[in-house]
Amino acid sequence: MRIGILGTGNVARAVATGLSRAGHDVVLGSRTPDERKDLDHTVVGLAEAASHGDLLVNATPGAGSVPLLHRIGADALAGKVLLDIAIGFREDWTLDHPVASLGELIQEEFPRTHVVKSLCTMDSTAMTAPEALEGASNVFLSGEGPAAKAAVGRLLVDLGWPESSHLDLGGIRTARGQEHYALLFIAIATSTGDFGFNIKVVRPRT
Repeated sequence: MRIGILGTGNVARAVATGLSRAGHDVVLGSRTPDERKDLDHTVVGLAEAASHGDLLVNATPGAGSVPLLHRIGADALAGKVLLDIAIGFREDWTLDHPVASLGELIQEEFPRTHVVKSLCTMDSTAMTAPEALEGASNVFLSGEGPAAKAAVGRLLVDLGWPESSHLDLGGIRTARGQEHYALLFIAIATSTGDFGFNIKVVRPRT
């Protein structure tokens, strides 16, 4: 599959490496592509990345994601599945969207785009190497369209997340739970001194 990843940071590069390893045709999109030629991935402009991808990944800084997507344009994003990984933080590490979610806002601003929130409950090191964790854990999906979720689910499998680890939370409104977990994630990471962990939903014994 042709995949355009918007962003060139740690998350974008980790996902690009994992998806390229799985055989996908991946490019990274940057506002300043000429300044990112040092990366081990093809870097193009944002509009070119959007045009390239049958599926897009938003790995941009969350506080600026909506304006950046508007730069690309609603028409260029129409009909695309957009895997949204980003979380909006302010400088004091509080959430930029404390009573909503970035995923919801993107879906509202771009109604012709199929937004699926996933992979935002873990560090980039765990996103593409779940087998390095001690035991099985969960990856969550939020979004409105079954077909879009299925497309993202296949990418998750390619990144090493078996279908048994996927937990569909429901519509895009449930992205609030994924994004707001970031505050607990930071607290755990600060307490343990380790960002390379994930969570598992443990059900009652039957």
